[in-house]
Amino acid sequence: MSSFFSTKHIMAFSGKYQLESHDNFEPFMKAAGLSDELIQKGKDLKSISDIDQNGDDFKVTVTTGSKVIVNCFTVGQECELETLTGEKTMAVVHMDGNKLTTTVKGIDSVTEINGDTIVNVSKNHYMMIDGFL
Repeated sequence: MSSFFSTKHIMAFSGKYQLESHDNFEPFMKAAGLSDELIQKGKDLKSISDIDQNGDDFKVTVTTGSKVIVNCFTVGQECELETLTGEKTMAVVHMDGNKLTTTVKGIDSVTEINGDTIVNVSKNHYMMIDGFL
């Protein structure tokens, strides 16, 4: 019996990526808890994401200006992740094919690899507390 595996799948996310564009940056960052001052500084900075994948183990280094955030995780296991505000929180990252998904502090994040491009879509969740949104 022979078994085969695709190294493309194992190392699919590995690489260095430069931010090309971001939509709805200001409202999203405000909802994520960043101050207006940090949002204004950050909106014109280009970040670099360096992803090192070894099977289900990931090391993600995001450099934005002088700020560097390093998160290490194993798919499917609870881990500590640092947010853009520098806060650390517990989360579980899941992988489904070419997508990584997680929820951190009420924000759903889906990171999908498409050829040599990574697209990240994040959504905030709001809960009605008194009948008005």
